[in-house]
Amino acid sequence: MMRIKQIVVAILGLLVFGVTPAMANSLVATTPMAGRTIQSAPSAITITTELPLLDLGNDVTVTDPTGVRVDDGALTIDGTNAVIGLKQLVKTGVYTVNYSLLAENDAPFIGSFTFIFAEPTVIATVAPQPSAVATPSGNNLGTTIFVLGLLAAAIVVTIALSLYARKLFRDR
Repeated sequence: MMRIKQIVVAILGLLVFGVTPAMANSLVATTPMAGRTIQSAPSAITITTELPLLDLGNDVTVTDPTGVRVDDGALTIDGTNAVIGLKQLVKTGVYTVNYSLLAENDAPFIGSFTFIFAEPTVIATVAPQPSAVATPSGNNLGTTIFVLGLLAAAIVVTIALSLYARKLFRDR
């Protein structure tokens, strides 16, 4: 009986103190969504995890259908989000995102997902629209009289200033 109590106490001790639940990071969401077909090329890939990510030590790469890297190498970590910028996607096919992400007190979270980029088969062309450009009418009598009046006033002021200047030089 004493032996059974010792075994039970040992098992309870291991359960309480010896075995702690693993704090394993997990994938919450991706943008674009894993496995989806998109027709509009994204400018970045976002990976959202359950645990906050460390600022250093993370790695995300994106490759096109031929295996060529198409990410721009600019990885940004914002809490639980890892965002990597993309170059312009030009090839139709399956793109692969590989990641190795680090959270505090956790093993590296390593994985990959794919999405399909399907370039639109028909590119809509926009017909040029005529722009509304104001054309001068040329027959606005009021504007013509106003401009001629300003010109006459400028001539009168110029003559008056030159006469005044002459007077000042003669008086010296």
